Amino acid sequence: MSEVLEQETKATEAHAAKYTRNNPYISTVLYNELLTAAGSEKETRHIELSLEEGMTYTPGDAVGIVPDNREELVQATLAVLGFKGDERVLDHYKVEISLEEALRTRLGIGKLARGSLNQFAKLAPENEKLKAVTGPEHKAQAEEYCWGREFIDLAADFPGVVTDPQQLFHVLQRLTPRMYSIASSQALHKDNVQTTVRVIRYESHGRQRQGVASGQLGDRSLKGTTMPIFLHSNNNFRLPADTNVPVIMIGPGTGIAPFRAFLEERQATGQKGDNWLFFGEQREALDFLYKEQFAAMKKDGVLTHLDTAFSRDQTKKVYVQDRMREKSTELYKWLQRGAYFYVCGDASRMAKDVEAALLDVIAKGSNGTLDFAAEYLSAMKKQKRYQRDVY
Repeated sequence: MSEVLEQETKATEAHAAKYTRNNPYISTVLYNELLTAAGSEKETRHIELSLEEGMTYTPGDAVGIVPDNREELVQATLAVLGFKGDERVLDHYKVEISLEEALRTRLGIGKLARGSLNQFAKLAPENEKLKAVTGPEHKAQAEEYCWGREFIDLAADFPGVVTDPQQLFHVLQRLTPRMYSIASSQALHKDNVQTTVRVIRYESHGRQRQGVASGQLGDRSLKGTTMPIFLHSNNNFRLPADTNVPVIMIGPGTGIAPFRAFLEERQATGQKGDNWLFFGEQREALDFLYKEQFAAMKKDGVLTHLDTAFSRDQTKKVYVQDRMREKSTELYKWLQRGAYFYVCGDASRMAKDVEAALLDVIAKGSNGTLDFAAEYLSAMKKQKRYQRDVY
């Protein structure tokens, strides 16, 4: 490596390390638009955020968003606790701030965690109702109590338990960054990073709720507003080093994000490997994310195959794993050609269902047994040809 190139590489690495979750870059929202159509049961948005020169990412990486708790929830929590908000507290780094700032930027007052419930109960050891939902012997009761609740509900159900604002730092978890898969290639978008966000909104226990970061992106992050962000590398989710190798991508819902980045990267850099995308959502007319872009990629030959599964468009629900089984023969041929197989999205059910379908595909395509399929998949994992980004 030449001395000049080495210096440039070191400078780039130093710059990449400059912004972290504890020292984020203050980015400007360049674009924030709905991807889903009116009438959809989901609110999915495409977000574009500015980057400083020298900030770099690779398809497969994530963008970390450092959210604030929304003002209405902060004020309502203060009211329930009986504090004004101007009380002084020490944050996790012993920096003195107001209680209002702590509740807005430091403490997780959203989804109630079992750990917070247990810590809260320690402040009122004689309270029989709290005893009935805490401790190792009451795990099931604690889970049931926490379900659909936020800290404000706990404080309202047991008023007067928090007597000193500083106690909240022992009760509540830290407000942590939210990680979103990057949906763009820097080869096409030099000075911005893009992502795909489903805004979480729901009602429970008589209150309107929303996701901490997704709600902020849905309601309070219009074009021109600023937001603290950082880039997070994910070396376990990467395109093959050999650009001629085929790739198979399974990305239902917002799991589509990294595969948009993969396809943009392969298109922008002229990679020759074949690309097969499976995308699933509820309704084609309302929920087909990035439809025009993928149609253009199909027309241009960047996307070799595009298979979709819209679960609510027919009586019997159809999912991406069903489409995989339908294409068993050709999918197995691609795997035999050395294709890399990627999955992104929901870890609780989808990823497991896709893996089960992949085992069926291998068994059927090879005229082999499920034991053979399991060995085959195990070999793919060792070769890093089976990669998952699930959450």
